[in-house]
Amino acid sequence: MKAYLLLSLALLISCTTVKKTDAQPGNQLLKDVEILSSDAYEGRKTGTKGAEMARTYLSSRFSESGIKVLESLQGYEQAFTFINGSETINGKNLLGYIQGTTDSIIVISAHYDHIGIINNEIYNGADDNASGVAGLLKIAAHFSKQKPNYTLLFAAFDAEEMGLRGAKAFLINPPVVLSKIKLNVNMDMISHNDKGELYACGTFKYPELKKYFHTSSPNVKVLFGHDDPKLGHDDWTNQSDQGAFNEKNIPFIYFGVEDHKDYHKTSDEFKNINTAFFIDAAQSILEIVINIDKKRDIKSLSDEKRRMIK
Repeated sequence: MKAYLLLSLALLISCTTVKKTDAQPGNQLLKDVEILSSDAYEGRKTGTKGAEMARTYLSSRFSESGIKVLESLQGYEQAFTFINGSETINGKNLLGYIQGTTDSIIVISAHYDHIGIINNEIYNGADDNASGVAGLLKIAAHFSKQKPNYTLLFAAFDAEEMGLRGAKAFLINPPVVLSKIKLNVNMDMISHNDKGELYACGTFKYPELKKYFHTSSPNVKVLFGHDDPKLGHDDWTNQSDQGAFNEKNIPFIYFGVEDHKDYHKTSDEFKNINTAFFIDAAQSILEIVINIDKKRDIKSLSDEKRRMIK
């Protein structure tokens, strides 16, 4: 039987109307996805009540995960405005950091927005991209207890679905010195694949990154690909927030799965993600970030490329 009394208490604490969680007890990774992709968040479309609710939840989770507020911001929010068609839209990124032993920065990112309500149907976006945001929080929780060498800047970007607007706004008005950013690790759709395949995009342009890809999970195949310009639409280089970093010639790794039957459908719900795959995929991404952080040898961009960064 469902524990209605306990559920009511949990709802009062969280100030949401989320249903009883199906996530395993204590598994925060799954809990984050289930909450963010619940009907209460109305698909998290940029500029809506659902997006504001997502920020409230994520601000709390940032704090719980040990992510600190940047000195250049008041709170975690970075506001920006853009034109979408004939409409002016206000977006908000959530940014914070965990200080490393050096000031060189790795940006860990995932977009929290989705496409909202269409024809009175909620598009919950469990895989796209509550999963990536949950993966980001898992990485933060680890490094809050194990101090990193690189300073890690955590970015939950808004308005990815409207053209990478949040990531572009971050790079137009960076809260840190841009030349200190050595790498972007972006996660977008990491929880739904029936073949156990997780792609890592970016090594075509930066093959030296391949040396970091050794993980302990036998259940997830981390594959290189979807980053050759000759692939046309199957080249994912600029199809998520890492594209904004690529435009500035900042090295990147983008983790994601291939499109599936629930992509941008109302069926992209928590019940349809592959939870075992997701847990292993998130752990594999964390291990790769740990490998990168331990080596401390990401090559700086050439002076010529740095001059291209505005």
